[in-house]
Amino acid sequence: MSEPVVIEVWAPTAQSVEIVLNPLGNKTIRQAMVPTTDGWWRWEGERTAYGAGNGAQSDGSVDYAFIVDGAEPALPDPCSAWQPHGVHGPSRLIDPNAFEWTDDNWRGTREGAGILGGVIYELHVGTFTPEGTLDAAIDRLDHLVALGIDLVELMPIAPFPGDWGWGYDGVGLHAVHDWYGGPLALQRFVDAGHARGLGVCLDVVHNHLGPSGNYLSRFGPYFTDRHHTPWGEAVNLDAPEHEHVRAFVIDSALRWLRDFHVDALRLDAVHELKDDSEKHFLAELSDAVAALADEVGRPLDLIAESDLNDVAMVSPTSLGGRGMTAQWDDDLHHALHVALTGETHGYYADFAGGAPVLPDAGPLTVLKKVLEQGFLHDGGWSSFRESDWGAPIDREAFDARRLVAYLQTHDQVGNRAAGDRIGDSLTLGQQAIGATLVLLSPMTPMVFMGEEWGASSPFAFFTSFEDSWLAEAVSEGRRAEFASHGWDPDTVLDPQDLATREASVLPWGEVGDGDHARLLAWYAGLVTLRRRLIGTRETRLADVSVEVDESARWVVMRHAAAGSTAYAVVCNLGDSDAEVPVMGVGRVLASFDGVELGPDGVHLPAHGVAVLTI
Repeated sequence: MSEPVVIEVWAPTAQSVEIVLNPLGNKTIRQAMVPTTDGWWRWEGERTAYGAGNGAQSDGSVDYAFIVDGAEPALPDPCSAWQPHGVHGPSRLIDPNAFEWTDDNWRGTREGAGILGGVIYELHVGTFTPEGTLDAAIDRLDHLVALGIDLVELMPIAPFPGDWGWGYDGVGLHAVHDWYGGPLALQRFVDAGHARGLGVCLDVVHNHLGPSGNYLSRFGPYFTDRHHTPWGEAVNLDAPEHEHVRAFVIDSALRWLRDFHVDALRLDAVHELKDDSEKHFLAELSDAVAALADEVGRPLDLIAESDLNDVAMVSPTSLGGRGMTAQWDDDLHHALHVALTGETHGYYADFAGGAPVLPDAGPLTVLKKVLEQGFLHDGGWSSFRESDWGAPIDREAFDARRLVAYLQTHDQVGNRAAGDRIGDSLTLGQQAIGATLVLLSPMTPMVFMGEEWGASSPFAFFTSFEDSWLAEAVSEGRRAEFASHGWDPDTVLDPQDLATREASVLPWGEVGDGDHARLLAWYAGLVTLRRRLIGTRETRLADVSVEVDESARWVVMRHAAAGSTAYAVVCNLGDSDAEVPVMGVGRVLASFDGVELGPDGVHLPAHGVAVLTI
C-alpha cells in the first residue's frame, strides 16, 4: 500500500475548489476537493496514483495548485512549503520530517540559557556570500564561531518575486525562497549551525505580504479594512473569521521552531499587527511558543521589532503583557549614531538634544539617558511622530537584556540613499567606540554582517521585481522619497539594477587585511570580555551609570552589578587627546589606541576607548 497524501486548504467562501497535480507537466491531473468543516477543503490520494513525472517529483515531492470557483490560473497554496517555480507558480509538497538531523544533543541557544545577553549576528542570505545561498552561508559559519556569536539572525527567507531582494515583500509564511535553496537548505543550515554551537533565528513578516504573488484574498478573509497599515488593509486578527487567520500565522511560526529546529523568531514591525481582541495576537503567539518550548525541551525565543517604546511588549502574558523575549531598541541606535556622526536629519533630530526633548542638553546627554533608562522617548514628546511617545522603564526591576542594542542594522544601513555603512563616515577609533558601548552594555547586543571588520561594501536596498509596473514604481518611488528628505537623487542606487545587489555582497577577501583585521580582533575581544564580565546573569538598567562632558566630548559608562566585576567603558569622542576624570580605576582590560592611567583619571588619545575595572 503506498503512502497516502492529504492536501487541505481553507477557502470559506468558495463554492468549489479543485486541485491540479503536476500543473506544469504533460500529465496534469485535475480533481475536485471535498468540503469538510469550517471552510476547509480536502483532497486525499495515493502517491502511486500520480507517480514521478506525473504528479510527483523523483524524490516523491508533489507539485500542485488550486482552482477556486473555476477561476484560472491555478493558485499556489497559502500554506505552501516550497515555491520552486516562483511566487506565481505551483506549490511543492514536501515532508519536513524526512531530514536526518544530527542535533539530538542540542539544548538550545547558549546551552539552554536562551538569547538574553547573548550576541546576535544579523545577516542577509543573498549578500552574505557571492552565491547568495544557505548552503554557501554554511561555509562562513566558522567565522561567526571565532567571533563569539551566539545566535545567527537571518533576514526574511520567505519567497518573493525574482531572485534578489531583502525579503520583506515575501508572500509565503511557510516556505523558503527557492534561490536560497528551498526548505531543505534551511534544515541543512540550522543543523550545521547547531553543530557549531550557533542558534538560528528567522526574521518573519506577519504584518503584511508583498504586492506581487499575494493571492490570500482569493481564498478567504485574510485581510480586513477594519484597520489599515502602511501597506494597506491589515492582516485580519480581530474581524470575522479571524480565528482561522490567527491560527494560520501561529502555525507558520510553530512550524519553523518545531520542524526546522529554529531557536528564535524576530517579528517584523509588530506595532502594525492591528488587533483589538481581548487577548492580543502577540500574547497568543507567545503562549503557543512557550507551550512548544516545554514540549521540545529547549528555549524558544521571540524578538519584537517594536516602535512603541513600551516594555509591556516584553512583559509576561500572565501580567497582561505581550510575552516577547526581547525587543529592538532603536533609541539606542539613534543616540549612538548622532553622537558619533553628528547627523541630525529626520528622526535623528531629537537625539541631538535640546527642546522639547532634553532642554539645554547635547547628544552625549541624550546617549547618557538612553544607556541608563533604555529609551529617549519614554512618555515625552517625539518631534518625528508629532506626539507624546513611549512609557518609562522601572530601572530597578527591568532586565536590561530584554532590549536589543546595535550600532547598525539592515534598516539603518539599507534605508540610506547609497546604503553606506557607518564606517564610511567614521574613523576606526570611532567605530571601536560604538562597538564597545553596544557589546559591553547591559542590553543584548546585535552585530550587522560585515560590521565586525568594517566591511567596505554598502548594504543597499535592492529588488528584482518581474512586473514592469512594480519595478518602475519602486525605482522612481525611492528616488522621490530620498529627494523629499534632502538627498541628491543622483546618489540613490536603483534597487532594480543587479549591480546594486552585487555591490552589497560582503567582500570576504578584506577580512584579514590591515585595519579590517584590527577592528575584527577588537570585536572578538569585546565578545570575550562580555562573556567574562556579564555572562548569562540578569542585568538591570539600574546597574549602569553614565557620565559625559559635552564640550570635552568624553563618555564614561560604568556597569556594577551584584556578583559581577565592576567595569567602566571610557570613550573619547573628541578629535584631540583628553583627560577623563575616572576615579577608582583598577586595571586595564582592553584599549583600542592605548590608554594612560594617572592619579587624576585616564588619558585617552583622540577617538580612543578603553575598558577598565573599577
